[in-house]
Amino acid sequence: MKKIAVLLAAYNGSLWIEAQINSILQQKNVDVTIYISVDISHDNTLSLCECFASSNERIKVLGYGEKFGGAAANFYRLIKDVDFSSFDYVAFADQDDLWLDDKLEISCSFLAEYYDVYSSNVVAFWPDGRRFLIDKAQPQVKYDFLFEAAGPGCTYVIKCDVAISFKDFLVEHWPLVKNISLHDWLFYSYARINCLKWKIDSRPSMYYRQHQNNQIGANNSFSAAVKRYKLIKSKWYRGEILKLIRLFSDSLDIPFKEAILSGRYIDNIKLLRSINQLRRKRKDRLYLSISILLGIF
Repeated sequence: MKKIAVLLAAYNGSLWIEAQINSILQQKNVDVTIYISVDISHDNTLSLCECFASSNERIKVLGYGEKFGGAAANFYRLIKDVDFSSFDYVAFADQDDLWLDDKLEISCSFLAEYYDVYSSNVVAFWPDGRRFLIDKAQPQVKYDFLFEAAGPGCTYVIKCDVAISFKDFLVEHWPLVKNISLHDWLFYSYARINCLKWKIDSRPSMYYRQHQNNQIGANNSFSAAVKRYKLIKSKWYRGEILKLIRLFSDSLDIPFKEAILSGRYIDNIKLLRSINQLRRKRKDRLYLSISILLGIF
C-alpha cells in the first residue's frame, strides 16, 4: 500500500477534529500517518490530539507553543518540519472536514498513472443539513494560477518528490513566502509555473464543513459574496496576486505583469484583453471584469 503523510493544521478545533481524524484513519487501501500542528488554542485541541497520538502510532503531534495566526503559516510549518522522505505522497487536511473513505485511494490512482498533484471538488455542508457542491473542475487556463487556487487545499495530494522540492522552495524564499496568506493558492502557482501535471477531479472527495470560523468557506450565498467583495475592495485580493508575481518574478513571462504592478486604472483595464485566461469559471471572469471596470480591483 502507498504510504501517505497527511499534514493536518489545527486551531480551536475540539468540536470537529476527532471526526476528521477518524475519517482519515479509515482511508481504504493506503498506509496513512497523520502529522498534526496545533496553533496556540483556547480549547482542548492539543490535549485531544495528544490523547489520540498516545493510543495510535499513526498520529504524530508536532511541538506546541508557536502562534501562527492563520492556516497558511501553520501549513508552512508542517511542510518545513515534517520529513517526507519515507512516503510516496503528501496530503493536506483541515481539522473540521470529513473525508470519503476512498479519497486517498482514488487520488493515488491518478498520481500513479500520469499526474504530479491531485485535487477535487468538495461538498460543502452546514449544521442545518444543507449541502452544496463546490465545483472547481473547470479546464485550467493559462494564467489562472495567479488569480485563484485549484480548489480547497484540503483536497490536495502531492507526489513526494514534488513535496520535497516545494519544501526546499519555501526555505529558500521564506522572507517572501511567509507573507502569502493562502498556502493552497501558493502551491498551485508553484506547481503550474514548474509545469507539473495537475488533476482537478470533478468527483467530490470530502465533505467541507461550514461554520462561522471558516477562514474562507463556500461562496454560495449573499453574505459570502459580500465578504469576497470586501476583500477585493480592500485590495487584499490584488495584494495576494502581487505577492505571487514578485515571488515568481524570475519565472513569469506574462503580458500583463507591468499593468498589474503599476496599479493604475488605465493599466488594469488592459487586463480585460486576457480575461478568459485569468479565471477558469465564466462567472468568476465576469466578477473580475466588473471589479476592474468599477476600479476596485
